[in-house]
Amino acid sequence: MKKNIALVTGGYSGEAVISYKSAETIGNHLDRDRYNVYKIDITKEGWYYVAEDGTRSDVDKNTFTIVDNGQRIKFDAVLIAMHGTPGEDGKLQGYFDMLNIPYTGCNAATSALTMNKSYTTAVASRSGIHVANSILLFDHSLLPAATILEKLKLPLFVKPNSGGSSIGMSKVLQPEELEPAIQKAFKEDKQVLIEEMIEGREFTIGVYKSQGEIITLPMTEVKADPSKVFFDFEAKYEGKSTEVTPAQVDESIAEKIREAAKRVYQALNCRGVIRIDFIYNEKVGAPFMLEVNTIPGQSAASIVPQQVAAAGRNLKDFYTLLVEECFL
Repeated sequence: MKKNIALVTGGYSGEAVISYKSAETIGNHLDRDRYNVYKIDITKEGWYYVAEDGTRSDVDKNTFTIVDNGQRIKFDAVLIAMHGTPGEDGKLQGYFDMLNIPYTGCNAATSALTMNKSYTTAVASRSGIHVANSILLFDHSLLPAATILEKLKLPLFVKPNSGGSSIGMSKVLQPEELEPAIQKAFKEDKQVLIEEMIEGREFTIGVYKSQGEIITLPMTEVKADPSKVFFDFEAKYEGKSTEVTPAQVDESIAEKIREAAKRVYQALNCRGVIRIDFIYNEKVGAPFMLEVNTIPGQSAASIVPQQVAAAGRNLKDFYTLLVEECFL
């Protein structure tokens, strides 16, 4: 008997546009012989079931059920294809936990933690993972730019502490650029993370668990367009970067990144597929973790689908694995 799967997308943040692209890719590759798939669009205006013909009807939030063709549909599991709040920060995960509905990806605690970049790097650092020197600012207790520059060395990256897709992020090369960058980041979040730039090659790697084993996908090297000062929103989602998958890198370096990725996955108690960004610093001879994405993009331009293909797998089987894992 087919399982009823809710494919949840949308969201309350600017990342909703990417959520819809991810949901489209996932929806096109889910095994319809195994699953009845129902698209659920969660927006600030309401929660809706979007039927195949485009008609929309309300989701019963008390039970997370819908009515389709006159029948009340209960879901066996939820596949979360939502970037940003409330699907990536633990809110929906806690809601589904309360209703005892299985879902793909990390649990509520891990999802909430990893949306906070500063707290994530703190946990990783305690597990022996290299991270950049940083300062966390709160909107209620600011620090003067001069004080920050006494503690951290230029160049710096200034970014909203929560959220993804590099929205609100800046690279600071000169002292006078710091204050405007901080103000830009505070427009996106009430906490701002300022990090020293780590020199080196940038790699990103997908990690997932199958039958209790933590598995890494072939990693990608990210080479930003010369016109881009860092891997920002356009570089990630609008093709303005060069992504080499699998990365052309010495096996000794690749193994260090793979082992670091597995340690991060274990330390953060992750589930499902995540993507971890690293800078490999030749001087230190080690990878430095930048951040963890617990719901990595699945659009046509996204990195995880590239890595799945490089591993010799197809998305249909990969998404089946992710769905079935949430029942274990």
